[in-house]
Amino acid sequence: MSLNSTPSGERIHIGIFGRRNAGKSSLINKMTGQELAIVSQVEGTTTDPVKKALELLPLGPVVLIDTPGIDDSGEVGDLRVKKSYQMLNQSDLALLVINGEQGIQSEDEKLYKKIQAKDIPCMIILNQCDRLTREQIRERTHQIRENFGERCPMILPVSARTGFQIQLLKESLAGLVPEEQSQKRLVADILPEGKFTVLVIPIDKAAPKGRLILPQQQTIRDILEAGGTVVTVRDTELKETLDKLGDLTGLVITDSQVFESVAKIVPEEIPMTSFSILFARYKGELEPMVEGARALKNLKDGDRVLISEGCTHHRQCNDIGTVKIPGWIREYTGKDLEFSFTSGGEFPEELSGYSLIVHCGGCMLNEREMKYRIGCAADAGVPMTNYGMLISMIKGILERSIEPVRK
Repeated sequence: MSLNSTPSGERIHIGIFGRRNAGKSSLINKMTGQELAIVSQVEGTTTDPVKKALELLPLGPVVLIDTPGIDDSGEVGDLRVKKSYQMLNQSDLALLVINGEQGIQSEDEKLYKKIQAKDIPCMIILNQCDRLTREQIRERTHQIRENFGERCPMILPVSARTGFQIQLLKESLAGLVPEEQSQKRLVADILPEGKFTVLVIPIDKAAPKGRLILPQQQTIRDILEAGGTVVTVRDTELKETLDKLGDLTGLVITDSQVFESVAKIVPEEIPMTSFSILFARYKGELEPMVEGARALKNLKDGDRVLISEGCTHHRQCNDIGTVKIPGWIREYTGKDLEFSFTSGGEFPEELSGYSLIVHCGGCMLNEREMKYRIGCAADAGVPMTNYGMLISMIKGILERSIEPVRK
């Protein structure tokens, strides 16, 4: 997989935040060497968050998020500020850009407190330093340290106009990435030594024609990088394949939609799980999702269930999110339930009216965004699970399907 083809959910998301005309868009252009963002002296040029996936050396594949100014005003301006703050939920790293000529303002302090509260690795960028004397730069830096206190992060004076210290900025970003984030593996650490991993991939009408869906691609890639051997098969040929492999089968990973039929074919002694359960573990949400699946038994007549997907795609007849899962839940619970649906970046701010949230595997969302959604559900007291966990619960194989990923 080339850096340019790295999925968005696997890229480091870098949020660029600050007041209007702090030079956020100019900074992005200078960092990338491209005219990615519109630059203007008119305040409020950036009206919506803009994301750009690219390779930023030495960090690697990233998504840069250019955000509206946090000091915008008026009814529309307030909405823009709200969108900027929402981007914190998707940011693995944050750059707080301060206008060097104006110095730190109350909006900068408010934003930094929110960055701290969300525990986002951060760097303070003192921009427009080409217009300041060395003494003024020292004064501005001292002022920032005084206002932000003991936990003040690195402060880097730069100039987006001249390129002053932009290379140092890019090099410093790599040091902000937590070490554990760069070492995480999707499945490589649980592969059976010396045996085959069998991936069960039904031909899904909703999948892109002629291609595997993203979770399947990523799983195959991780196994190959670990030196493992992959056998891919449709559910209709699974039994024949297992018979041929004999005791060389070490792990079976299946699409959740065929969990029930696959579980009947795969012998109990062979570990079995699903792609969505792998992703739940990978993004650090396994245990909350397990408890969410068990909460299915508590649903009552009239309860509302939210089904949310992290990507947008054309809905097909018998779609898993809008058709199959509601049908399975109604059949399992025997209750008269109300279902709501969201997709892509849409996720309700008010969740207290729901009794259960069922999310997709989240392969298109980064870890921080998924944890934010889980956190919102927890704050509202609403259990949350994902497709694979829910289906395995309904089919009576939850404990079996999560056992391989708990090793």
